[in-house]
Amino acid sequence: MKDYRTARIVFMGTPAFAVASLDALCKAGCTIVGVVTAPDKPAGRGLQLQPSAVKTYALENKIPLLQPIKLKDPGFLEALYRWKADLHVVVAFRMLPEVVWNRPRLGTINLHGSLLPQYRGAAPINWAIIDGNKKTGVTTFLLQHEIDTGQILRSMPIDIAPEETAGELHDKMKEIGAALLVKTVREWVEQTITPTPQAEKVDQQIPLRHAPKLTKETGQIDWQQSATTIHNLVRGLSPSPCAYTLLNEKLLKIVQSKPLPHRASLLPGAFETDGKSYLYVGCAAGALEIVSLQLEGKKKMPVTEFLKGYRFDEGQQ
Repeated sequence: MKDYRTARIVFMGTPAFAVASLDALCKAGCTIVGVVTAPDKPAGRGLQLQPSAVKTYALENKIPLLQPIKLKDPGFLEALYRWKADLHVVVAFRMLPEVVWNRPRLGTINLHGSLLPQYRGAAPINWAIIDGNKKTGVTTFLLQHEIDTGQILRSMPIDIAPEETAGELHDKMKEIGAALLVKTVREWVEQTITPTPQAEKVDQQIPLRHAPKLTKETGQIDWQQSATTIHNLVRGLSPSPCAYTLLNEKLLKIVQSKPLPHRASLLPGAFETDGKSYLYVGCAAGALEIVSLQLEGKKKMPVTEFLKGYRFDEGQQ
């Protein structure tokens, strides 16, 4: 039986979520022979090129690095193959072509932020909260042609707290996922785990939900929905990109809210405030209390700070 620490691993990932997994693999004694991450991108007011979180970690730990623009580029593939990987590990990266994921003798393992086959797609953490779920999880699986459909290796359920935001769940999930990934790599390399087809995990009583990429339209609040539904949207898009509405034709992002499901005195979109301490907005069922927000051109702030400098016109919605 082979020691998992001797397997040559190429790690592929980009954001901070992936760094937790890369760090856990390194600390577990895995042999990381190279890292593949996204090219540097312009950011900030000066639009200066900024490295990904994974690149920063790789440089700090002197791990060889590749930043391909195109994953089928012959130069990239030649450099990748020179690392002679036994296994590729992917966390929060791009969709891989078969010439990449099928190259190592042990294939490619992916960590995904849901209990597959539920929430296949780019934004599983957000959509689990937007849909009002009380439970989600992390899954490790083997990559194949169709995205997020490969055979499952390990999964771990995670409870979603009633007021938990996508940001909070993200931070909790990256640590749990990293630990699960290390366990999976060890068992897969040492051949003590058997993959399970996702079809065997399908519950015929529960429809499959998907997790498509977030768009601007995703975050637009419809005040004809219930307070609970809108509150879940706010949680699912906090701290970024945030659910939003329009106020005097300016974008108003809702960062934090509280549902008031039994408050029925306000019409959808109408507001109630004392101008000092609270701001309620009517929904189809109940009302939404806005706790913190960000008006276009301003910083994020508590509603109490916002009300100090903003006066609503009579009849404004």
